[in-house]
Amino acid sequence: VQLVESGGGLVQAGGSLRLSCAASGFTFGSYAMAWFRQGPGKEREFVAVITWSSGNTAYLDSVKGRFTISRDNAKNTVSLQMNSPKHEDTAVYYCAARSSTYRSMRSSEYTYWGQGTQVTVSE
Repeated sequence: VQLVESGGGLVQAGGSLRLSCAASGFTFGSYAMAWFRQGPGKEREFVAVITWSSGNTAYLDSVKGRFTISRDNAKNTVSLQMNSPKHEDTAVYYCAARSSTYRSMRSSEYTYWGQGTQVTVSE
C-alpha cells in the first residue's frame, strides 16, 4: 500500500496551491479519503474528507470556502485545492485512507497514511 503526496511548497498568502495524493495497493474506490495536517508544535488535525462516491465531503471550519477536496477513482488520486491560503495553514499535509464508505474526522480511524508534504504560506 502506498499513498504519495505531491504539490506542496511555498505559497504566498492569498495565492493557490493544489496537493495531490496517488494511491496504490488497495481498492481505492472502496475507501473514504481525507487530508490531515500538522503545524509546527501542534497536533495533527483533520482538514477535509471525501467519501468513495464523492457525494459527501466535510471540512475543517477554518478552511471551508477556501479548500476543496476531490477524487478521481479512475486514476486513484485525491486532491486538495487550496485557495486563499493563510499563514496559519502552514503545516505538513497528510493524505489518509479509511476502509469505509463513510467519512470520519478522526485520525485514529484511518488505516493508511502518506509521508506528508510540506506547505508553507508566507505572509
